Amino acid sequence: MKAVAVTGAFDDLRSRDIRFLQEASRAGPVHVLLLSDAAIRSRDGKDPKFPLREREYLVKSIRYVGQVSVVENVTNRDLLPVLGAELPGEWIVTERDAGSEAKAWCAGRGIAYRVLNDADLAGFPADSSAVNAAPRKKVVVTGCYDWFHSGHVAFFEEVSSLGELYVGIGSDANIGLLKGKGHPMFPQEERRYVVQAVRFVTEAFVSSGSGWLDAEPEITRIEPDIYAVNEDGDRPEKRDFCLGRGIEYRVLKRVPKQGLPKRESTKLRGF
Repeated sequence: MKAVAVTGAFDDLRSRDIRFLQEASRAGPVHVLLLSDAAIRSRDGKDPKFPLREREYLVKSIRYVGQVSVVENVTNRDLLPVLGAELPGEWIVTERDAGSEAKAWCAGRGIAYRVLNDADLAGFPADSSAVNAAPRKKVVVTGCYDWFHSGHVAFFEEVSSLGELYVGIGSDANIGLLKGKGHPMFPQEERRYVVQAVRFVTEAFVSSGSGWLDAEPEITRIEPDIYAVNEDGDRPEKRDFCLGRGIEYRVLKRVPKQGLPKRESTKLRGF
């Protein structure tokens, strides 16, 4: 099956970007042509919010992406900026990025050209592609995952090395209870969808309980071997809960992916 080409900055990756990548992946393996910082400056007249290395790490973490190539310049929006030895089977864009001459350019080269509209990208559909065939230890982590960032992905990547990763997403009601007015910024199903799209995650679910142990009903169902938290998420209630049920409790340091800046959702909310 030929690759499907998509292009863009993918700066401040959100659920709409992921929905776009998911829909594109239905046509074949997705090859992302990712704009460099210089290309974004040339195109938009300003720097991206996040540097290339961080944007590339996030895009590569999405399970719907097969390959990423960096584009150093953009001279014409109606031309694919990078072409390898083999032409892609299709070039897929959003309505915002559709070009007047791109369809004709693709037709002349035997490349299908498709524009995805808002209706194509609506909702947060379930995806069962994360299920692992080989049995491994089960690991649970829980959190808000509101303003999603590279630190979350780095945490998931580290924890997934311990076993199949199950991620509990705090419900809107419980996050509001724990964090107060203005939280969360994004609704629970959107947050669950974004987390589920990360290739290191086996299953993401919305926790049905309340308080710091809001995932207790789901943990009972999953029967994990390990409950992992970062230093900010360490709570006596969680320790006692695991001790009473024979679950290994692991506290991990908040370490960003090598070469990337440390990120915190609280600070990014005002980015």
